[in-house]
Amino acid sequence: MPTEHETVIILDFGGQYTQLEARRVRELGVYSEILPYNASLDDIRKKHPSAIILSGGPSSVYEEGAPHCDRQVLDLGVPVLGICYGFQLIALYLGGEVSPSNRREYGHADVEIKSEGKLLAGLRSPLKAWMSHGDNVSLPPPGFAVTATTERAIAAAEDPARNLYGLQFHPEVAHTPQGKEVFKNFLEGVCHLRRDWTMKSFIDTAVDDIRGRVGDAHAVCGLSGGVDSSVAAALVSRAIGDRQTCIFVDTGLLRKNEFDQVLEAYREMDLNVIGVAAGERFLTRLAGVTDPERKRKIIGNEFIEVFQEQARKRGRVDFLVQGTLYPDVIESISVKGPSAVIKSHHNVGGLPEKMHLKLVEPLRELFKDEVRRVGRELGLPEDIINRQPFPGPGLAVRILGEVTPDRVALLQDADHIVIEEIRRADLYDKIWQSFAVLLPVSTVGVMGDGRTYDSVVAIRAVDSVDGMTADWARLPYEVLQRISSRIVSEVRGVNRVTYDISSKPPSTIEWE
Repeated sequence: MPTEHETVIILDFGGQYTQLEARRVRELGVYSEILPYNASLDDIRKKHPSAIILSGGPSSVYEEGAPHCDRQVLDLGVPVLGICYGFQLIALYLGGEVSPSNRREYGHADVEIKSEGKLLAGLRSPLKAWMSHGDNVSLPPPGFAVTATTERAIAAAEDPARNLYGLQFHPEVAHTPQGKEVFKNFLEGVCHLRRDWTMKSFIDTAVDDIRGRVGDAHAVCGLSGGVDSSVAAALVSRAIGDRQTCIFVDTGLLRKNEFDQVLEAYREMDLNVIGVAAGERFLTRLAGVTDPERKRKIIGNEFIEVFQEQARKRGRVDFLVQGTLYPDVIESISVKGPSAVIKSHHNVGGLPEKMHLKLVEPLRELFKDEVRRVGRELGLPEDIINRQPFPGPGLAVRILGEVTPDRVALLQDADHIVIEEIRRADLYDKIWQSFAVLLPVSTVGVMGDGRTYDSVVAIRAVDSVDGMTADWARLPYEVLQRISSRIVSEVRGVNRVTYDISSKPPSTIEWE
């Protein structure tokens, strides 16, 4: 990240809301970056932080093996804000006391503001806040003034002389309605930051960086039709023009009419794009395969082969453009280590190694909502910007069991009806994802006074912020009724429709 932007460093102690803290800071116009709690002082100094936030976390600060950052983080001469566990750690380091709560606080709490100080200036009391802690600061360190309390705990304290601040509640979650004002007070009233992080400034910096990195070389970009790869391609195109070749592969597993529609949208974006119709070869390779991991690997490997063939036709290519986002980067440095492998990643893996290309990842600093804002700044069509996430293996992981041309066509028709009705109800941009799944079972039905024994389609619709967790969407009954009625009436071979009401966790969003 270029040092000309003001930067807030967030040290991650394993808190479930750490990403939200980073997002809230960025929403207020300040660049934020998450580092693991044990980052060295040298690594932190290299980021030239304007402020530091110590995140929440599930541990007790006094238990053996609890995550502790370098004590000297508090002496770097920049404001420090501790949230929940971070507040308790500040107290532990500076001579305060942290104790198990007599009664744990989980959920909503009323915070009484005793004195505004800098952090709570202008906020209404009582402040509705979200608590999630089993320990609390029972005695603040010397020099700290308590500015807010609940019935059971110190809720906020600060030492302006040393620029140290602590909150027991979580201002980053939506359940704390005045949380944005708390962050604004910290960034403006305490840190006096310019708030210069905008998507326009990001684009200007990114274009310069891409030109400097790529030089006169050529790059290829594998487009999926989704917002991430599309925005990455548009950004690189602005930097190097036709020296980037975009390749959009029809695997035969896209949604109905998607290949032609998306290809046309890309050409209207003035991207140097090549469409490759390769559905027959993908479906041939998938014949007889039912295991979802084998499906993913076959599709990934076949995509690499198609991509290599097309890249070789372009002559010498030195760079590969990918739409990696900041959550992918965060997960690789998580305090808890890499996430368990639930299933192979939707994006094509191993491509850079196989093709010996250098990576260009222009979006690796951004969250999904920022990527969409960049897309709008670049003038991308709203249909691309607001497109719901779609898995890399396409409909293959929404067809449980064998993938055949007939089953693909059936699911394409059913899925098309789902999307049409979701759009008709003006819900497409309001939910994270909605789609149909073809199950490997048949059930008895009655159509036209005759017995049927046909397939079952499940509908999946979820609400989410970033896809890491999700809850099933409460679609109106009339919408579900129209979807079910149309699928059974219009899609030959389906006589039953079900609705998936599972959340993530314990389920995943995709069925395979």
